[in-house]
Amino acid sequence: MPDGATNRKTQEKAPDAGHIPITEEMDSAKWTLPPALPVVIVLVVLAAIVGVGAYLLRPKPGAAGAITGVFAAESPDKSSTMVLLQVSVANIGNKLLWVRNIKAQLKTDQVEWTDDAASPVDCARYFQAFPALGEHQSPPLKPETKIAPGGQAEGMVLVSFPVGKDAFDKRKSLTVTLENYDRSPMVIAEKP
Repeated sequence: MPDGATNRKTQEKAPDAGHIPITEEMDSAKWTLPPALPVVIVLVVLAAIVGVGAYLLRPKPGAAGAITGVFAAESPDKSSTMVLLQVSVANIGNKLLWVRNIKAQLKTDQVEWTDDAASPVDCARYFQAFPALGEHQSPPLKPETKIAPGGQAEGMVLVSFPVGKDAFDKRKSLTVTLENYDRSPMVIAEKP
């Protein structure tokens, strides 16, 4: 056999980089997939790391609170109800709790209302108009109140809702929301 014929057959059998037969590239999955055991081990270790990280970095409560008293008085025309809420707040976090604003929300069967807390300057005037509430007055819980870590604040929150006392007494829920400067709002619900 002449040398040229052998050389030509070798050239035909050896594919170049642009013409690799597909059968050599995709002939079986065992050559393209990694072994299953190391992949399962890596996935279990990653799941454990993510689980431990999520547990350690979970949000922790910064404060606890309670509504310790609810007192209501209806206006003379029976179109609204003035409500005095006694509120207690404890800072159980490790940084200062700084209250920016205080609101109360009332939910009844039909609708819900929200009102900002009355200014401490106006409280004396409201107690003249509603003497029944004046019996339960205490120092107000004010916006801009700062509660140190481990500290506690108590006070009254005075709000008004455009419902009669009957509707107020049949309420579904009553909450006080303390909006803070550097934390998410704290919602304190009335215990049934």
